[in-house]
Parts: sequence; structure tokens; C-alpha cells
Amino acid sequence: MDVSAKITGIKYSPLLCRELKTYEMEQLAEALAKDGTFILDIDSRNRLALSWWVSAKRTRSYPYARVYDSLIFQGKKVTIIPVYKDEGKDGDRDFLQWDTVSLMSLFDVYTIIAYYSCAEQSPKYKNKITKQRFDLEFIIEEINNLLSYRSSALHWNIAQIGKIG
Repeated sequence: MDVSAKITGIKYSPLLCRELKTYEMEQLAEALAKDGTFILDIDSRNRLALSWWVSAKRTRSYPYARVYDSLIFQGKKVTIIPVYKDEGKDGDRDFLQWDTVSLMSLFDVYTIIAYYSCAEQSPKYKNKITKQRFDLEFIIEEINNLLSYRSSALHWNIAQIGKIG
């Protein structure tokens, strides 16, 4: 079976979005630890709606709800997705799929493809890790790059995919 389509425009009105908590840029680590979606106040002129994914797998941690909550925001919407999540020898390994980023582009959500830089051994399972944390310096650098970026989320996201290698 061959299925094809042409998308000519997307219109939607987000309903039932959570009210998002606001954090200052200096509180980014705290925000990522406490909330799946939030407003990031960078300075007096720049704000972003930011969501993040626990895993690159779309069905495991329900990341679409986090992204959806950001869609009501009128400024730039950003989501952070790990390129890869390894949970240890006896855990799952999830990889980012290109169509995930494509869907974010359709919703005009800028994607930061990131990586986990630290984790802890699971207290429950000998061969698993938990509490993975993104490389905060990398995230901040990408946010700063995004602030001056004036093209569409589609172009940004294509460039992000190109960085994976």
C-alpha cells in the first residue's frame, strides 16, 4: 500500500493547555528538574516556551502532552529531545527518529537535539541507570543560538538533524 499526502497549511486552536510556570535563565536546571513544560525568561526581550522529552521514544513518556502545553504560547516554542537514551545493560535504548523532528516542524516547534551527560545507577536494578541529565552548557548554548535565529522551525530542525552525523 502506498499512502501519500500534501500538507498545504496547518490551523489549530490549542485547548486545555496547562498554565505554564515561568523561570529565569539562571533557573534552567531547576526548571528541567521540576517541570516538563515552562516559560523561560531569558532577558527583558526574550522568552521561550520550552518543553523537554525524557526519551526519544514518542510512546514511552508521553512527550506530546508536554509539547502541546507550549502551543498556546505566542513566541518561539522549543522542545529538547535526547538523540539517544541508554538505560544501562538491562535497560532500554531509545533512538531519535527523523519523523519525530518532522512533526515538531509542522507545529512550528524548534527542536534542540541534545544528549545526556550524566546519570546515576538505579537503586532498584543492578544493571540500569536512572536520573539522566542533559548537558546544561550545551542546552544554554543552543538556546542562545536560537535567540538570533530568524528562519523557520523547519530550517532550524533540518540543521539540528544535520549536526547528528
